[in-house]
Amino acid sequence: MPVFKVGIIGCGRRGKAHARGYAASRDAEIVACADPNRENAEALAKEQKVPESKVYADYERMLAVEEPDVVSICTWPGLHAQMVIDSAEAGVKAVFCEKPMAPTWGESKRLYQACVDSGVVIAFCHQRRFGATFIKAKELANDGTIGELHRVEGYCSNLFDWGTHWFDMFFFYNNEEPAEWVMGQIGWEEERTVFGVPVETHGLSYVKWRNGVYGLLVTGPDVGRPGSNRLIGTKGIIEVKGSALRVMHEGASGWEEPDLTGVVPPGYTIAQATTLAVLDLIDCLKTGREPVLSGRKALQATELIFATYESSRRRARIHLPLDIEDSPLLTMLGTGMIGPKAKEAAT
Repeated sequence: MPVFKVGIIGCGRRGKAHARGYAASRDAEIVACADPNRENAEALAKEQKVPESKVYADYERMLAVEEPDVVSICTWPGLHAQMVIDSAEAGVKAVFCEKPMAPTWGESKRLYQACVDSGVVIAFCHQRRFGATFIKAKELANDGTIGELHRVEGYCSNLFDWGTHWFDMFFFYNNEEPAEWVMGQIGWEEERTVFGVPVETHGLSYVKWRNGVYGLLVTGPDVGRPGSNRLIGTKGIIEVKGSALRVMHEGASGWEEPDLTGVVPPGYTIAQATTLAVLDLIDCLKTGREPVLSGRKALQATELIFATYESSRRRARIHLPLDIEDSPLLTMLGTGMIGPKAKEAAT
């Protein structure tokens, strides 16, 4: 018999990915799903053989009636804080939430603290920690292959949605070392939103960790290395892009492609990383250990997003921990420091 009853909130593409993870576990059973879009909910329910009577438009009613042990929240970020807090107050044992955490730093802290205060395990789907190329890159960055790790780099479209993955990877490669400060700049040239949240047109974030490793994240539509990471050491370089990994190091004749055999369980590719993340969360509920994708780790990555925005707002280096509640990007757009109002004033 399954040990944990699961409810899915948000039944679109990511909700279905979470559901497939639970379906792969002998210790979990999806008992209900909720989505205001009935079509999405019914499609997930059909795929996972959830009875039609267990399909809800109102997630709060689902929580009250079904009393799930685990909830996956796969909605847009602006809904995360209230849904996580409501789930914690409903008595769930664990929440597995999609990233980014929330549109503001204050909301991100509050939803995390609500779970800590209620004894609820919370994790966020930075699933690349379960990708074979990323795991192997971390191993090579720490076993002397490229000497001593000096700098990690990421290139992507924006700091908020894509950036949360790469900031998380920076901590992953650097063994969760605490970040010391952030220096950043963002630019706004045209309206861009991701999951209903405005994002910058271009951005730069330079980070220093306490152990002397530095990080550089470059964002925008023309970053040159979209969707990739570079790890630079004293004796070599590692490059990761999705399922591709290569390394150049002292003594090698050129780029090498490391063997990825056995890095993740047989049959799992980067496309199944979400399933591995779900299975890890279920195992954590059974053993009491911290999830690989724990809320604590997600919060440290999220802090770098809002610290970069704050550095741009203050035009200064930001020492951590970050002492704000808002999203400086949203505030600057609202007050006309950047965005359409500033653009109009300049012309």
